[in-house]
Amino acid sequence: MTDVTGAPADVLHTLFHSDQGGHEQVVLCQDRASGLKAVIAIHSTALGPALGGTRFYPYASEQEAVADALNLARGMSYKNALAGLDHGGGKAVIIGDPEQIKSEELLLAYGRFVASLGGRYVTACDVGTYVADMDVVARECRWTTGRSPENGGAGDSSVLTAFGVFQGMRASAQHMWGDPTLRGRKVGVSGVGKVGHHLVDHLREDGAEVVITDVRAESVRRILDRHPSGVTAVADTETLIRTEGLDIYAPCALGGALNDDTVPVLTARIVCGAANNQLAHPGVEKDLADRGILYAPDYVVNAGGVIQVADELHGFDFDRCRTKAAKIFDTTLAIFARAKQDGIPPAAAADRIAEQRMAEARRH
Repeated sequence: MTDVTGAPADVLHTLFHSDQGGHEQVVLCQDRASGLKAVIAIHSTALGPALGGTRFYPYASEQEAVADALNLARGMSYKNALAGLDHGGGKAVIIGDPEQIKSEELLLAYGRFVASLGGRYVTACDVGTYVADMDVVARECRWTTGRSPENGGAGDSSVLTAFGVFQGMRASAQHMWGDPTLRGRKVGVSGVGKVGHHLVDHLREDGAEVVITDVRAESVRRILDRHPSGVTAVADTETLIRTEGLDIYAPCALGGALNDDTVPVLTARIVCGAANNQLAHPGVEKDLADRGILYAPDYVVNAGGVIQVADELHGFDFDRCRTKAAKIFDTTLAIFARAKQDGIPPAAAADRIAEQRMAEARRH
């Protein structure tokens, strides 16, 4: 087995000794009757119960699934801290193709595992899981958010996730060009699924020109039908990031979009998108800064969804959540200011602010 860097290791070494470690608890879950294999990772409960979604994905190996759960859980700690939530970070991954193995029995079994943690971890939707799935999980586990309104939930969290990313883009434009409007700017959106298609709506409403791509042709077609003007499509992300005149690049699919291959060829001046874990490895944030590309940390700008699901625990109010999500604009500007003050990339500045909040919570 290797860790996420490719060096020989095992799960315990990754947990206790590597940069990806520092987690409080990792639970390996198996229910042979339903075919469930899952990993629940709790990074921190310093600020409160760990909160983060459930990803259902056909990982190439169990090791890859564990590494993803660890990285995502850590990201949730930082995201929740910077969103001002009284929650730590956690994440779960279910191993397998959801279109092949997802079943009511599997989701109920998963719900029992989450319930066994007694509230230390609160789950929600992520890639491969939906509101209807959370309704099933909730039948076995009361620590479930992202449920349908008919079942006491807030429904689809992608609406506010997209709204928050849009606020992060506005803040990035303010910092880079002195004006928060995106009118007349060219924005490339890679991934126009659950979150991306809402983001395109905001961008067009603000007057931006949008270039899109997605691995699913039907997702691209839906956007082009919805926006017959002002939106064009390209074949793939490789083409998108090289598009002439691109002002902003928005990665809205899976993580690792910013890496040693993509950063050198980016034409955009700003990167601000909804995908989690956009930086493929430590050091990429410096590569972006060296090229003069402003990076809005992903876990800051995509926090609208977690703001929504956290609110669900207290009786969901959409307007209250939208007001909180709008503050992502101010938070993003504050991170850019801290980065400039400390002479470090924005990702490092965001980490410092989040770590400071978690450290203060531990002292009390």
